[in-house]
Amino acid sequence: MGKQSALVLMAALAVGLGSLMTGVPGVPGVPDARAQAAERDAGSPPRTDDPPPAPHVDLDRVTIPELQARMAGGSLTSSELTAAYLRRIATVDPRINAVLRTDPAAMRQAAASDARHRHGSARGPLDGIPVLLKDNIGTRGLLTTAGSLALAGSPPDTDAALVKRLRDAGAVILGKTNLSEWANFRAAKPTSGWSAVGGQTRNPYVLDRNPCGSSSGSAAALAASLAQVAIGTETDGSIVCPAGMNGVVGHKPSLGLVSGAGVVPISAEQDTAGPMARNVTDAALTLAVLREDGASRAGTAVPDSLTRPGGLRGKRIGLWRLPSLGPDVDALMSRTAGELRDAGAMVVEVTPPYQERLAQLEYPALLSEFHRDIDAYLATRRGPRDLAALIAFNRAHAAERTCFAGQELFEQALAAPPVTDPGYRAVRAELKDLSRRSVDETMAAHRLDAIAAPANPPAWTTDCARGDNDIIPSSTPAAVAGYPSLSVPAGFVGELPVGLLLMAGDRQDSRLLSLGAAVEDRLKAWRAPRYLPTTGSAASR
Repeated sequence: MGKQSALVLMAALAVGLGSLMTGVPGVPGVPDARAQAAERDAGSPPRTDDPPPAPHVDLDRVTIPELQARMAGGSLTSSELTAAYLRRIATVDPRINAVLRTDPAAMRQAAASDARHRHGSARGPLDGIPVLLKDNIGTRGLLTTAGSLALAGSPPDTDAALVKRLRDAGAVILGKTNLSEWANFRAAKPTSGWSAVGGQTRNPYVLDRNPCGSSSGSAAALAASLAQVAIGTETDGSIVCPAGMNGVVGHKPSLGLVSGAGVVPISAEQDTAGPMARNVTDAALTLAVLREDGASRAGTAVPDSLTRPGGLRGKRIGLWRLPSLGPDVDALMSRTAGELRDAGAMVVEVTPPYQERLAQLEYPALLSEFHRDIDAYLATRRGPRDLAALIAFNRAHAAERTCFAGQELFEQALAAPPVTDPGYRAVRAELKDLSRRSVDETMAAHRLDAIAAPANPPAWTTDCARGDNDIIPSSTPAAVAGYPSLSVPAGFVGELPVGLLLMAGDRQDSRLLSLGAAVEDRLKAWRAPRYLPTTGSAASR
């Protein structure tokens, strides 16, 4: 099948074509911040005397298949779509501080996509789609800092492998998003969403609440409709928690499915990049481009539960309640279980084993792996050349200590046993064994299609002095095992979103995404943020 034929087939599978609302949504009371953005970031989009008109698209709710149907029909161009997102960044992002810099070549990328669409040579469903990248993902010509001033001197010379795949698929690289500095692997009590480069990212639903981390800017930007999709990274929780806390979808792929080449590391044994979006369809189409195993290479597959009724009927889901996240979250999980049962799913309560032991072993292993992997990475960049030099940099630069001063994890990693040490090897072997058994034994005992759990508590208030309030164990089994997990919106506690985390066995990503699409369709829990300054909710503080 030719590329254009595949694109038409993919678009035909989309639901709700032609039902797009008109007008690019804005936020009342937000001033035009284009000049502010230009001062903050020299990479802001160049002004033009004749910018593309605003497209008649509801950016909050439109899906990639709907956008591609519009582009194939000639009623929308990538240039119009990209300009609309750049306008939203200029006007909305000053409220939430999610986008560090935009790519000055974004409109040129969009124009090239428009030419391909006109000539019938579109490269697939991501051709012309604006994508934001977390700022630990190497991007040629754009600073890639991991939030640290130590890497802010010059951009990488080459794209990360996943960025090359996005470019090859025709995606428009819109810019870079803020993150928890060094992906939350610096201080013992960090504040998620803060970096010395970008400052503090805010939760779009309630602005004094935290966005979780470390893919904070990617999740907050999607909640605010500043891009169609974004790419995050996760070692343990850094995609699925921000997704849940900002009311969007986040998929942590199976380990190795997406290349980590060119991404600032924590641990090769757990790190992965993954797609984030406002709906599961867009996440699935993005994963099809990112994945290295050749499956769904053309990226044309829409999750089957969106194209056939009864996607939950007969599915067996194990609910891991985690009452430690509070009675409001537990009540939401009960309502969610009821909705899934009403849709024909069998929901049984489970408690995956070995969690206490996993919690004891994970960080000692990560410390050794971080020392190995960050030294190797820093040797490829201008700036500090190893972890010891990075620690010295932070001590010498006061701007690295404006929110929190600690770098205890850096210091512990420097002193950790090397990865050649037999003790370290025993710890990592036990982690791998217990984490996989935790998921595999639970699923086998109850004949499950997936395990479900709350992805996050309601967002806590952001407080540099206190740090995060984030004991969230649900992400750990899949993260340590290298298994896939997926967060989809489950509902709200007051004004604050809570996600439902789904996890399954190794390389079950496609099945998990199809199940997640069915759950999303049943719960219909997404709603646009209102950018409230604060809330009187009794949620986490």
